[in-house]
Amino acid sequence: AMDGEPLLEKRYLEEENRKEKRFVNRFGEESKKLWNISGPAIFTYIAQYSLGALTQTFAGQLGEIELAAVSVENSVIAGLVFGAMLGMGSALETLCGQAFGAGQIQMLGIYMQRSWVILFATACLLLPIYLFAPPILIFFGESDDISRAAGKFALYMIPQLFAYAANFPIQKFLQAQRKVMAMAWISAIVLVLHTFFSWLLILKLEWGLIGAAITLNTSWWLISIFQMIYIFYVNSDGAWSGFTWLAFRDLYGFIKLSLASAVML
Repeated sequence: AMDGEPLLEKRYLEEENRKEKRFVNRFGEESKKLWNISGPAIFTYIAQYSLGALTQTFAGQLGEIELAAVSVENSVIAGLVFGAMLGMGSALETLCGQAFGAGQIQMLGIYMQRSWVILFATACLLLPIYLFAPPILIFFGESDDISRAAGKFALYMIPQLFAYAANFPIQKFLQAQRKVMAMAWISAIVLVLHTFFSWLLILKLEWGLIGAAITLNTSWWLISIFQMIYIFYVNSDGAWSGFTWLAFRDLYGFIKLSLASAVML
């Protein structure tokens, strides 16, 4: 019996070792899968956030009032709009995820168009924030000089508002299909272009804040346009089957879900 005990113990330890190895291997595989999706997605968000941060850095070389104008517009006005738009676009995460899981691939394109309709309408509703930025900023205690400069820059940045409306539904559409690598590559290319043209227009050609606005607006629109080209012409795996009137159906339910997503975010 005594001889049998070490043998049993040995077997038990071997079995535990095997289980441990299996767990480590499985953990490694799952982590790799997770990082294959989340890694490029994280990079995409960092690259897109860096667009505004880079513009701010270049504006800082123009002068204090220019830096203040860009940072206030970036953090307060664009920041508020970015949060609202991203939140409302997040309704697609649920819907596209469900449709993709259920194999209803064509619904992804319809949901994306429906989200475009709602986000472009939302952009129009948010437009007064850009148009009346100086009095809004003064009301919240910003100085007159900075409020006026930020308000002027906000007017230049109106195209960015509509680029957000185009961009967020596309990103959720691609994320649902795990096509995050395409998003990461596009964001990386645009970030490089943005850095070069920021230097060229803001500092070299001395276009100042107008140069900053042109570069930042163009960069955000390039991200949307490149992603659309990828979906329409390169690779949509049947998820995109063209523009359809179905985008205008059941908008009320979609608006409710979008608002709920925005509030949660």
